[in-house]
Amino acid sequence: MYMPSQFETKDAATIHAAMRANPFATLVGEDGDGLPFATHLPMLHVADGTPHGHLIGHVARANQHWRLFGSATPALAIFAGPNAYISPTWYASDDMVPTWNYQAVHVYGRPVPVADDHAALDIVVRLSAHFEAALPKPWTIDKMTPGKALAMMKGIVAFTMPIDRIEAKSKMGQNRTDADRLGAASALEARGGEANLAVARAMRAAG
Repeated sequence: MYMPSQFETKDAATIHAAMRANPFATLVGEDGDGLPFATHLPMLHVADGTPHGHLIGHVARANQHWRLFGSATPALAIFAGPNAYISPTWYASDDMVPTWNYQAVHVYGRPVPVADDHAALDIVVRLSAHFEAALPKPWTIDKMTPGKALAMMKGIVAFTMPIDRIEAKSKMGQNRTDADRLGAASALEARGGEANLAVARAMRAAG
């Protein structure tokens, strides 16, 4: 991705936190005709002792995307973070133009299908445990009829994606004066909304 140096994020802990905070990603591969094919799905980053770790996820078996897994061609997983429109009227400086502030992480690797149903179920359990953890009464697989969940693995394809490379970008007004950046952050806070507030926090932290 286009990466001006002032917007590049290199700290691994910060990048991994961004991926965990925005786990609903877009996985892009290349089909047999050389065309991109994308699936929107939750994926989790797993540290495993390698430089970048790996991702886990699953797709419906009816989704032809899994047939691209195991290819020599790298796939791209895009984790989109908070984003917001920035009006030039929020800056202290004159002669400014509109822009869009955002955070994004691009992860490159080669997804590998998980053939064993028990291993696939383990990935499903880990995903559900992650998303259920914040709920007052988390769902667990123990609530299902014994054997039912394992049988349902025939309907999905779980995968792991060892990470070859990560690019992370946080465009939060680092190229503006403090007065312009903080003025825009205040305007976003006044507008409210989860995305605007998240961008405003990141803009204030970018100083």
